Amino acid sequence: MDVRQAINAQTDVALSLSKQLLLVADSKGSNVVFSPLSIHVVLSLIAAGSSGPTRSELLSFLKSQSPDHLNCFASELVSVVFSDGSPAGGPKLSFANGLWLDTSLSLKPSFKQVVDTAYRAATQLADFKTKAIEVAGQVNSWAEKETSGLIKEVLPAGSVDASTRLIFANALYFKGAWNEKIDSSRTKDAEFHLLDGNHIQVPFMTSKKKQMVSAFDGFKVLGLPYKQGEDKRSLSMYFYLPDAKDGLSSLAEKVCSEPGFLDRHIPQQKVEVGDFRIPRFKISFGFEASEVLKQLGVVGAFSGKGGLMEMVDSAEGHNLYVSSVFHKSFIEVNEEGTEAAAASAGVIKLRSLLLAEKIDFVADHPFLFLIRENVTGTVLFIGQVLNPLTV
Repeated sequence: MDVRQAINAQTDVALSLSKQLLLVADSKGSNVVFSPLSIHVVLSLIAAGSSGPTRSELLSFLKSQSPDHLNCFASELVSVVFSDGSPAGGPKLSFANGLWLDTSLSLKPSFKQVVDTAYRAATQLADFKTKAIEVAGQVNSWAEKETSGLIKEVLPAGSVDASTRLIFANALYFKGAWNEKIDSSRTKDAEFHLLDGNHIQVPFMTSKKKQMVSAFDGFKVLGLPYKQGEDKRSLSMYFYLPDAKDGLSSLAEKVCSEPGFLDRHIPQQKVEVGDFRIPRFKISFGFEASEVLKQLGVVGAFSGKGGLMEMVDSAEGHNLYVSSVFHKSFIEVNEEGTEAAAASAGVIKLRSLLLAEKIDFVADHPFLFLIRENVTGTVLFIGQVLNPLTV
């Protein structure tokens, strides 16, 4: 498997999902942060347990040749991209998968091998039929623990019931310090322009040091690297700032629609900055992804028409379907660096038989951001800030 090619495909999937999600968020005027990689892992695991048209749909959406390719990719990510860098002085990273299986069922040996080896998911037996609420609580506690307390309820009340048979969950935690800490004594309030034409006062971080900034046609890109430590990974946060105060939607369309856009629009060197301001912000965002996925062509997994037969050794496998894919994310950006977390849970139920010159970079209006591992190009988080004061 060509890992770089697989990561490029995963980035394309991430951006198509982002485009759909940002459209929905724009209509509600909300800030966004999510981890496309977390959702990708849950869908990949579902693909490994699917067959027929359902499998074909999932592979097409995930831009992969086969479940084996997805499984190899997942295994590679866990061992290479998501190994914890904090002992060597780099960012703290943790990435965990879990599976909860009804006590009445057993996994097919081939699926169990994938769960255990490629995804390194800890499997736990659960009594969904009589203790569904307690099991949901266990999954939520697991997600909270794996994200250092940032994601408290990935499964909302009522999402798990007596018809639930399996839950796949993924949790991702990231904490990185800027390579060059920003002096908090220089942080000052200034105007931030909202999309509705109003403006608010928000705290802006500023610096006179050279920055990784590039100006393109209609927008600028800032790269803030995190302390790398002794390993070979290189993680950065990128800010995509439209020149126009109301230019976010057209910039998002470019970022999410043009193949290879991210690789072509990464600042390569430090330049002198003139006016440099980025707001502190904190975002908590959650959504249920099934409708977004259906709009992108993933339909069969949600239908219950025999597409998930490769998961369990039981006649019930013919009537399993994905009822929901829940996702929650959190990010905080300040003078020290970034702390971010995400958790995704797929709930599977039993269906009833029914330039080198000074550049200003003033992020005083809505912008996009993402956290990316630069050696592989893996995108960990994507989001938008419409209002820095809204959590």
